[in-house]
Amino acid sequence: MPHDFMPGLAGVPAAKSAVSDVDGERGILEYRGIRIEELCAKSSYLETTYLLLFGRLPSATEMRRWTEDVTHHRRIKFKIIDLLKSLPEQGHPMDALQAAVAALGMFYPGRNVQDIENNYWSAVRLVAKLPTIVAAWARLRRGDDYIPPRDDLGCSENFLYMLTETVLPALWTEIFDDCLILHAEHTMNASTFTGMVTASTLADPYTVVASSIGALKGPLHGGANEEVVQMLREIGSPDRALTYIEDRLRSKRKLMGFGHRVYKVKDPRATVLQKLCERLCTRSTHSPLYDVAVEVERRAEEALRGKGIYPNIDFYSGIVYDKMGIDVDLFTPLFAMSRVSGWLAHWLEQLRENKLFRPDQIYSGEHNRAYIPIGER
Repeated sequence: MPHDFMPGLAGVPAAKSAVSDVDGERGILEYRGIRIEELCAKSSYLETTYLLLFGRLPSATEMRRWTEDVTHHRRIKFKIIDLLKSLPEQGHPMDALQAAVAALGMFYPGRNVQDIENNYWSAVRLVAKLPTIVAAWARLRRGDDYIPPRDDLGCSENFLYMLTETVLPALWTEIFDDCLILHAEHTMNASTFTGMVTASTLADPYTVVASSIGALKGPLHGGANEEVVQMLREIGSPDRALTYIEDRLRSKRKLMGFGHRVYKVKDPRATVLQKLCERLCTRSTHSPLYDVAVEVERRAEEALRGKGIYPNIDFYSGIVYDKMGIDVDLFTPLFAMSRVSGWLAHWLEQLRENKLFRPDQIYSGEHNRAYIPIGER
């Protein structure tokens, strides 16, 4: 029976989902039917996480309980801290995060994924503890002490405090929270699919998230935001943007932060992030990288006109984090600690009617080969 082969499974539906939806032609992204622009304007990351996980916005009572549950589970075991201390300081933060998340599953019961109550607490722990792990690694690798979370601080405010030992201005906290919302979910991407394949075996949620982190690390997925900042630093000033773009296109090399498998217009998340950059630069000191980025986008639009290639979420997100003084190699872990809500939402959804992923293949090798003894080869 003949099969159509679609490299990368492009355009092949792998699941039915009510978690999020993308209209790539019009540049629309919705979480549970609500557009991301509205969520950034009116919601918070923790509330958005509740929406993704449970399919609806919480009542005031539910939001209080959810916030308290996440807040009270931010701390991590001292043995997780010891694990992080034992890792090579020069290692990539994504590797440290993956190792720590996998280890979490050894400390907390999560194997019975048919237990609804247990699944709730697994989700709480993962949402609560990933930011603590990221912040702890950022400090420990420099020889600084791990800063425990503070229960009196909100989600984003607490993370930035654990990273810097300073309660940062409200503007920074608000903008960082919006960044988490924008990165929280994006339909059937590579890391979500990886997690779903792992989840289909009925593996525990810590293993599911650890596998998703592994997929997110790659430069064609989450790692791209690191490369955008490196590209903008390499360009250096707006007047060098055109020469750089022409050189990249002439040598058929990818322009980092541009293009998307789904969007045929500008990524709506990039549009929101650009506005966040503008707010940050207007209300704080200006970022030279932002000036370079604006000129790169303008010149790229002229050079790529008609090709449907526009800035994606990676193009502006790194500028925001760089402006906040966050190390470039932490950008993808920030992506992971946000996207864990989307991964878990798909995990919970899949468990309702789970079926083991077992795709077919098209064999392209030989048949009926004879074994040749080693002395005759």
